[in-house]
Amino acid sequence: MNYPIPDSPQEIFDLQQKPIDEELVASAIAGVIKIVRSQGQSLEELTAQVLADDTVLDRQQRRWLSKLVSQAWESLP
Repeated sequence: MNYPIPDSPQEIFDLQQKPIDEELVASAIAGVIKIVRSQGQSLEELTAQVLADDTVLDRQQRRWLSKLVSQAWESLP
């Protein structure tokens, strides 16, 4: 992977300066999972946050992202 897994919310935020590609998205998701785990949160708490209504993603996109996050959670050490 060309991008290291972010260790902090600031490092995830800094990814906005990079060109968006699959590896950047994967790095951001892995970083979020790493941070959430370090804070003692569960997969259920994270998916609830992903599924929460917002103005960025529609309901279908939030469900798709939730499934992707769940798969990544299971596959990351």
